[in-house]
Amino acid sequence: MAEPGAAAVGLGRAGCGGATDGAGAGPLLPREENGVDGRAIRVGTRRSQLARIQTDSVVTMLRELYPDLHFEIVAMSTTGDKILDTALSKIGEKSLFTKELENALERNEVDLVVHSLKDLPTSLPPGFTIGAVCKRENPLDAVVFHPKNCGKTLNLLPEKSVIGTSSLRRAAQLKKKFPHLEFRDIRGNLNTRLKKLDEKEDFSAIILAAAGLKRMGWENRIGQLLGPEDCLYAVGQGALAVEVRAKDQEILNMVSALHDADTVLCCIAERAFMKHLEGGCSVPVAVNTLLKDGQLYLTGAVYSLDGSDSLKETMQTGVSYPHQNEDGPNDDVQHVGITAKNVPGQAQEAAENLGVELASLLLSKGAKHILSVARQLNDAR
Repeated sequence: MAEPGAAAVGLGRAGCGGATDGAGAGPLLPREENGVDGRAIRVGTRRSQLARIQTDSVVTMLRELYPDLHFEIVAMSTTGDKILDTALSKIGEKSLFTKELENALERNEVDLVVHSLKDLPTSLPPGFTIGAVCKRENPLDAVVFHPKNCGKTLNLLPEKSVIGTSSLRRAAQLKKKFPHLEFRDIRGNLNTRLKKLDEKEDFSAIILAAAGLKRMGWENRIGQLLGPEDCLYAVGQGALAVEVRAKDQEILNMVSALHDADTVLCCIAERAFMKHLEGGCSVPVAVNTLLKDGQLYLTGAVYSLDGSDSLKETMQTGVSYPHQNEDGPNDDVQHVGITAKNVPGQAQEAAENLGVELASLLLSKGAKHILSVARQLNDAR
């Protein structure tokens, strides 16, 4: 079987920019009937430029769906934004970019929060759920080169060239693929990292998510896209998530219209894979998904820190199920933290089982040992 590519195609989508087709959560009721009663809907976000752009895109879609409602953006800093002198994998906090936002959600200071899905742990705090997963942008990693290396690729860089990345996953895969290169941590938001690259001679190139560069309007800085043969991507990479209070039915119904069915199924499989492995940013875990002709393909891999030891497998399952109106207690069933009323429940179950089964397969082949050693070595660095 051919290894899955990066795109997700196939199932009919609930839509990231349009109303649902009537199956599942329908349009929000008029103000006087939906419980929000004309008050502003407060949307929490991180302060970074990329986070604001991502949040603005979600709010724009909500305004198009619900023109009678008023949305107000509330920006705040998170732990991950404040600690910039330590590698992400060394901080030891699972909710680096989400904790402060979730605290505000819990205190009813905001009604929903927009995240990069890859920042959300596979187990959410009690009382929260991912109420929407928007259509995924390109999930691949991208290489941005120092101006002096413009036109080159990683394999053409000189021996001992230094590549900046804060991701153990990227470094582990690329060390094995490009042994002539050196990899060094680089922190900060996209603006900061690009400035470090351009204005200093410390790095020959840096690795970033292609999705973030595109959303910032910096697609022209991408010198090389890393396909699955070079670098599998992070769980949830390229997708935006809307986190809400699980019991807030009005807000949950409202944001459900943003779900993209294909993205939901791919990300459920990826998150289930990660969760069953007990992985996180402190160990190199990577995925690649493809949804085509009703079949969901999941490739998952684990790596040692230097990439010399690894396990990678691909599995598939059918996810072509009709939508059934499931009124009652099953409406709000979560799959790896995601509540998707307008995506067939059987398809979600199949996607979650696929992730668990693939993780179980890797664990049976020794993944736990690889990840344990990687975690210990990372802690000792």
